[in-house]
Amino acid sequence: MASKVKAAGGVEKAKSATAANKGRPETKAAPSARKSSAKSSAPKTAVPAAEPARQRDDLPAIALAIPPAELDAQNQAYFDKCVEKIGFVPNVLQAYALDMAKLNAFAGMYNDLMLAPSGLSKLEREMIAVVVSSINRCYYCLTAHGAAVRQLSGDPILGEQMVMNYRAARLDPRRRAMLDFAAKLTERPHEVEEDDRAALRKVGFSERDIWDIGAVVGFFNMSNRIASATDMRPNEEYHVQARTPKG
Repeated sequence: MASKVKAAGGVEKAKSATAANKGRPETKAAPSARKSSAKSSAPKTAVPAAEPARQRDDLPAIALAIPPAELDAQNQAYFDKCVEKIGFVPNVLQAYALDMAKLNAFAGMYNDLMLAPSGLSKLEREMIAVVVSSINRCYYCLTAHGAAVRQLSGDPILGEQMVMNYRAARLDPRRRAMLDFAAKLTERPHEVEEDDRAALRKVGFSERDIWDIGAVVGFFNMSNRIASATDMRPNEEYHVQARTPKG
């Protein structure tokens, strides 16, 4: 009986409490401290950083403070021709202009190797220049001659492949053999043997062609080292040349 009374009393208390609360505005429970803490510690939306300014390569042609010599009439005409044809004087010529004899020697050998008649096309000679420069990581020559490959081939992808890794390019057997020889002659010249020359003959290169391949490889190994020794900087114009495929 006592338990029934207690139960009834409990019900009565609950009813009276409910009645007492009638008419009061409903109050919501305050959010738990845990929820509040979680909300306040939520990461804020990151503000995107401003795009960096376009890189410029407007340092002097070389890192050596050597005053240029006065151009003679022949070399002044040569520089004027460069401006007329390509819009600027390549920095490598500006660098060699410290001495007219050195400028004449460099320009004479370059023009003979790269522009004179040969069993190698101008594009093939530029491809050799880029592969040698890629192995030597020559910033100047990779930039300048990578642009030349893009221009002569009309193929920006081929230009990038020569710079990065010529083995990634879809080359015919002749050009692949030529570049394999150029790479070996640059990396391991003491290992070049008759079998290497025979591989060039097999894909159609003549004895004179093999001489020309070796001469271009040798020239750019020398040129790469001069460029690296002096921190030679490529003209900015090279960076944007022939980036759109032809056709």
